[in-house]
Amino acid sequence: MVDKKETPSEKEKKMDVVPEAKLPKVDKPKAEPLTVSEPKAAPTSKARTAKKTGKKGTGRNIGIDVKSPEETCTDKDCPFHGTLPVRGQILEGQVVSDKMQKTAVVKRNYMRKNQKYERYEKRSNKYVVHNPPCLGIKAGDNVKIMECRPLSKLVSFVIIEKM
Repeated sequence: MVDKKETPSEKEKKMDVVPEAKLPKVDKPKAEPLTVSEPKAAPTSKARTAKKTGKKGTGRNIGIDVKSPEETCTDKDCPFHGTLPVRGQILEGQVVSDKMQKTAVVKRNYMRKNQKYERYEKRSNKYVVHNPPCLGIKAGDNVKIMECRPLSKLVSFVIIEKM
């Protein structure tokens, strides 16, 4: 038996491979040179708050749908003009006392179901809340309060809207 050396073209025919010379040439897309652009300056805090609320100078967006107060204040614990974040429960009640500095007492009335007798009983809770000066809350006003971080031993809620 004599081994015949196969030529490269015969090997290609057996393997159904098209030689590189017979392939059509495809133009490769040229890479565009990279350009370095300077970063744009971030908008100021007033411009950012104006975008969120749609009005200039009304205070920052606190994340829920309430009217921002028209007055401004310098209270650092104001959710609209200070840095106090609000989270958690939203409750409604009536201001019983506003005699403390920047603090009020809000009474919340609610009904609780008694399972055994299938009746409802009246209950109430009093919350000591932070009262931002920009809202102008007085005793007897109905208000909406929202939970925040503890501001003191008793104060863990802040008034966010006069209803």
